[in-house]
Amino acid sequence: MSPGGQTVDVDLKAMMENLWEKVRLYNPQADEDKLWFGYRFAKTAHEGQKRKSGEPFFAHAMTVASILADLRLDVDTLIAAMVHDVVEDTDYEMEDIRQRFGQDVALMVDGVTKISGIRAVNKEARKAETYRKLVLAIAQDPRTVLIKLADRLHNMRTLSYLKEDRQQDIAQETMDVYAPLANRFGIARMKWELEDLAFKILQPERYFEIEAGINQTRAERERLIQKIVTPLDKALTEAGIRHEISGRPKHFYSIYLKMKDQEIGLDRVYDLLALRIIVDTKTDCYHALGVLHSQFPPLTDRIKDYIATPKSNMYQSIHSTVRVPGGKNIEVQIRTEEMHDRSELGIAAHWRYKEGGGADQTDLAEMVKWLRQIMVWEEDVDDAQEFMETLKVDFFRDEVFVFSPGGDVFQLPRGATPLDFAFRIHSEVGFRCIGAKVNGRIVTLRSELQNGDTVEILTSKTPNPSASWLEVVKTSRAKHHIRRWIKSTQFQESVKLGGDILEKELKRAHLKIKVSDLVDVAQQMGYSELDKLLAAVGRGDITHMKVIARVTPEPESAAEKVLSRGKEIYETLLRRSTSGVRVAGVDNLMVSFARCCQPIPGDGIVGIITRGRGVSVHRAGCSNLNDPNLGPERLIEVSWDSAPDQTFMVKLIIQAQDRKNLLMDISNTVANTNTNIASGDFSAEDDLAKITLVVEVRNLNNLEKLLKVMGKVRGVQGIERYQLGSGPG
Repeated sequence: MSPGGQTVDVDLKAMMENLWEKVRLYNPQADEDKLWFGYRFAKTAHEGQKRKSGEPFFAHAMTVASILADLRLDVDTLIAAMVHDVVEDTDYEMEDIRQRFGQDVALMVDGVTKISGIRAVNKEARKAETYRKLVLAIAQDPRTVLIKLADRLHNMRTLSYLKEDRQQDIAQETMDVYAPLANRFGIARMKWELEDLAFKILQPERYFEIEAGINQTRAERERLIQKIVTPLDKALTEAGIRHEISGRPKHFYSIYLKMKDQEIGLDRVYDLLALRIIVDTKTDCYHALGVLHSQFPPLTDRIKDYIATPKSNMYQSIHSTVRVPGGKNIEVQIRTEEMHDRSELGIAAHWRYKEGGGADQTDLAEMVKWLRQIMVWEEDVDDAQEFMETLKVDFFRDEVFVFSPGGDVFQLPRGATPLDFAFRIHSEVGFRCIGAKVNGRIVTLRSELQNGDTVEILTSKTPNPSASWLEVVKTSRAKHHIRRWIKSTQFQESVKLGGDILEKELKRAHLKIKVSDLVDVAQQMGYSELDKLLAAVGRGDITHMKVIARVTPEPESAAEKVLSRGKEIYETLLRRSTSGVRVAGVDNLMVSFARCCQPIPGDGIVGIITRGRGVSVHRAGCSNLNDPNLGPERLIEVSWDSAPDQTFMVKLIIQAQDRKNLLMDISNTVANTNTNIASGDFSAEDDLAKITLVVEVRNLNNLEKLLKVMGKVRGVQGIERYQLGSGPG
């Protein structure tokens, strides 16, 4: 419904006819029947649904398809745009899309569909998991990103119909994720509009201040541009260079960034309008640069050659800032028509219909090769939020260009360190890195590299990586190699420890068997290799007694069986107490959960080294962490590593207005969520009831859902997690 509660009339058929007219003009061979079939299917699926503006919900999907038609995209992409919300907002499933429109359309729709029913501890984790799914889909079919960006662009254009806090959230997400995503795929026209729309919501005062200033100085800028264009046009013509010269107004957000970075006012931003020179060939670009500099003196530190060294999104152009009449500066961009097409449309240019030649796939593999490589590097990252943070470095940040001592140029994300550079050269160089020189001076491995730096890596004869390097490096490539090294090293240490344990136990059992003779035993126990069995014993995944029992020739006596079983139960309980938590990056140490605060997965946690009882895990913020006798040497890093079906005890204190059947209603509500009540207690004074329940939950998200439904029980006034004031041990 619209803000006034009225339904807005929209002629959907007219929208479809306009869409087909666009498609017919740039692709006369397009399958009209298929396109209209997609329209009718999606229109019927969304029948009766309305947007906040009061428009039919399907009008949004048609607008997204129209935005993509302006980019001259293929029919499958347009159909995917029309049906992209069907699975998320109707009863249809992905298989329905696949059967009607084929695998390509289904893959694109699946990529832009939000993940539902995901087991994530909070909203940010769910959002990160959705981003991860989107990136995976883009790696398989890059057209997915075009649909997602067009979808976000129309949502940003119609943001005014939402509540202010929701506008802020969406605008911030657009600035953080979607505008950089458009930039990374070279789609400049979408990037600029997304940034300006988000800027207008996030900082309206600065936006309108810049807008007013731009309007006031427009006539002056146009006069200045004419003074430049006239002599430049004449000089290029005399040089025999076919060309077009046009002005490009800077976008408000880019003006704001310049004002912020240089700490200047709008009156000192001289290049509010940039000039663009389009020529025929790459050679003409350099020839035109010489002509430009013969007419207007350049600022030598402001010449950037992205033709010789393209950006990772395949952007190519020469940028030069020159001094013009009046003592002002202006940026001039020089490129070919093909470079211009790619700079405006990025990856979209590869699906643009070319008359007589179909879709242009030139260099497409190169544009997504980096993304597919990142997905390989990130396979060992289980945490979606960590995946997103790592991806932001490779995916969204600007780039720096650095040199090896031999003069080779390397592209790295801004913020990269010498250690990233070492792994960029080769994993072995990274593993053996012990230091670095930047521009001839020794620097720390944490130093941030800058454009134009010459980097020399100092190495040792033997590799010596450290887990602490994961905090130093920024790129996925470096993190991938370091993680694999750590995993391999820990595995070998576990193999050695497991071998030592079994060797000692075999001797203690007076068995004349060597550890190397246990190959068949490993296979009998489900391990494909002996080393995997030894590693399992070393980590404590299985007890050594289970292995020894497999090679013990005689059955144990009744007494021995009781003793053996008792030891095994004891060791199992010790291991069970550690299940779900890693201590300082190592699992299977003796761990207990503090009774005072009862942490569960999703809580921030802190480990305390106790006196004789291993590590006690507390919730971050637990009052017992403030004990003055608790020194920093007793604190240790811990993190969650629980199994999906593992449960944890939480004590809840419920305050409610006493009434008949109150306890029964609360118990039934808990039972309906498939949550087990381990114990409970009820007391009442006057008309106020206090109920204590100990429940089994999997994680914080599970608990929050339980609290939400319990809070709806009639009479319940408040629920809180119990915290006992006992000491940390």
